[in-house]
Amino acid sequence: MRGWVTPVLSRSGEGGGRSRVYNYLPRHIRSPAGLWSERWSQLGLAKTGPGKAACEQPMESPRIVGGNNAENGAWPWQVSIREGSNHICGGSLIAESWVVSAAHCFNGNKSVYHVNLGEYQLQNPSENLVSVSIKEIYHHPSYTNISSSGDIALVELERAVSFNEVIRPICLPASSVEFPAGMECWVTGWALFVCLSSESLEAPKTLQEVQVPLIDRDTCNNLFNTSSYPDDPQGTDPIKQDMICAGYPEGEKDACQGDSGGPLVCKWDNAWLLAGVVSWGVECARPNRPGVYILLPPYADWIQGYLRTIPVTVPGMSVMQPNSAGASPLGPGLVPLAHAHNWASMGHL
Repeated sequence: MRGWVTPVLSRSGEGGGRSRVYNYLPRHIRSPAGLWSERWSQLGLAKTGPGKAACEQPMESPRIVGGNNAENGAWPWQVSIREGSNHICGGSLIAESWVVSAAHCFNGNKSVYHVNLGEYQLQNPSENLVSVSIKEIYHHPSYTNISSSGDIALVELERAVSFNEVIRPICLPASSVEFPAGMECWVTGWALFVCLSSESLEAPKTLQEVQVPLIDRDTCNNLFNTSSYPDDPQGTDPIKQDMICAGYPEGEKDACQGDSGGPLVCKWDNAWLLAGVVSWGVECARPNRPGVYILLPPYADWIQGYLRTIPVTVPGMSVMQPNSAGASPLGPGLVPLAHAHNWASMGHL
């Protein structure tokens, strides 16, 4: 396989995760009035009343459309996956003791990794920073390499964390949810806007944010098929059923390393849904090569198989509150995915 599919894990400092990952400079796209409201209403994603789940609480921090730095606490589910002291990947908090990230982020023993929550500036730890060891890492059984299906992992933390203004879970979409092309969503991480300038994120390395439109699978495959680059995946139609693209066909500002596993989130009313996980890309800022993400809805049932109750948005129902322990219906002895059922072969994907 070519180098673009091999995750580059930095050993010398912040930055790492995957090679040639990229994201895009925001661009405002106007949509027909009420398009998203009508679409979500059809899906049954109704507003919830009092007693909202932690993932559904509104956040007052302003968004910086076209900007670089995020506001502190604006994306409270964003975590930093660390190998030793090095930031190597992003991830998303989904319950008190559970994080979703990319499978390709974890190549070593679980003991070499830990998760930082409440992180804002990599070189300026705040009083809200919480660092937790990893109890177990569960790769999806269909995962084979960075550009394959199933590039998603569940990370079980050694202990539950308490929610506050800068540490809060993201809502998970139900398996029936479809994110429409053109919908404006957000990507966050500590490596955005790096590749175009060939410079590292300046100290103190503040969390970055960028708004991107979704691109449907067929359109994205057409983009990949219209031209050829040496680092392209082999064969045609590399965007699989469990993937979605986001960005701009012409290519603009990119990210390089450290964003893998991070969140692609879309907002409905006061609830943010985790639409995807940063997975792979071809070089940086290349035309017809938008970023590729693993979709969450195809893995909703798989995730719920490991957690008894998680903050998930189910059509026709309210957002469910996660339990205090993030317990699994499989009991206290969770089985690593290598020994679990292959949900993909059972028709869940």
